Amino acid sequence: MWVYEKALLYPVRVTRPDPRMAKNIITQYGGPDGELAASLRYLTQRYTMPIPQAIGVLTDIGTEELAHMEIVAALVYNLIRDAPLSEIKAVGLDAYYADHDRALYFVNAAGAPWTASYIQSKGDPVTDLHEDMAAEQKARSTYEYLIDLSDDPDVIDVLRWLREREVVHFQRFGETLNLVHDYLNSRHVF
Repeated sequence: MWVYEKALLYPVRVTRPDPRMAKNIITQYGGPDGELAASLRYLTQRYTMPIPQAIGVLTDIGTEELAHMEIVAALVYNLIRDAPLSEIKAVGLDAYYADHDRALYFVNAAGAPWTASYIQSKGDPVTDLHEDMAAEQKARSTYEYLIDLSDDPDVIDVLRWLREREVVHFQRFGETLNLVHDYLNSRHVF
């Protein structure tokens, strides 16, 4: 079903190591509004969608969120991999370092591990699509906040691209919600 291309969906560059930004950006890897939660939410919710178009949109966006997760991981790793241990300790990543070194692990910016309670699947397509639209807006907001925190033009470029994809996903979910409403409000004769 999926084809894996051995390249990031969007190139990741950083100007210099920045463990402070890595600590903040990691929330989009394993935080409540991050890419892992989004991907799992959409790829789970697709099963109870009533029309093929909705199933397709949730599959497409859920798959793209996996690619975004890879971009965020590359960004965090590049920001921390060459950072001196003194900088890692100075920004409060010493506990993370003790458990994971510079490896990636699903946590939010405060260091709390990812949890399945971040996602929901109600089985009602209207409810789930509204949740999906809200999730995209929360992710968009988070990317905007991360852009505000960064002074690295390369990091900002990646974060802007990811933010724009959240806007596109929000729009696609809105279109899908309209299709689902049309389907649910139409007369079904079998």
